[in-house]
Amino acid sequence: MRHHRSDVVEHAIAVLDAYGLADLTMRRLASELDVRPSALYHHFANKQTLLAAVADELLARGLRPVDEGEWDVRLTQAASQVRDALLAWRDGAELVATVHAFGLGGRAAYDHVAEALEGCGLDEQWRATAARTVLHLVFGHATAEQTHVQASSAGAIDGEVAAVDDFSDGLSLVVAGIRAEVDSRRAS
Repeated sequence: MRHHRSDVVEHAIAVLDAYGLADLTMRRLASELDVRPSALYHHFANKQTLLAAVADELLARGLRPVDEGEWDVRLTQAASQVRDALLAWRDGAELVATVHAFGLGGRAAYDHVAEALEGCGLDEQWRATAARTVLHLVFGHATAEQTHVQASSAGAIDGEVAAVDDFSDGLSLVVAGIRAEVDSRRAS
């Protein structure tokens, strides 16, 4: 049976969600698709390009246009959407953060956050720095959340997921810092 690129990505997402990133191998994916591993290379040059396509698809499924409004409201909504998209899938945060760091994919996460900063009063360089800072908060927080859940469910650590979710508070602190920079530039 011949599979299309989209079939391979869809099955890779299912393997990711069922087994985790460490077990998303070309061999396992080929087995799920009932093909030889070499057949996957017709669609993807290597595992890294497959992972980038999976990351891009996870983001495409989770990101929606942000509401109209002030830049800080848009930024908060955009960052929250990226976080939700990452947390929707097992190891989604690690996958997207990794391919983004390698420059292979996951660009939609950055673009989503950066777009929310349009019109905030910062020049392009400062907007890019602000977007990367927010994105690093999102990646780090979501990865920590997923790691804690997995370690707890595997019995590696005692306890449930932390009752305090401080993502919103941390994001508010970062947005306040960006707002302070915007205000200082307007004053000068």
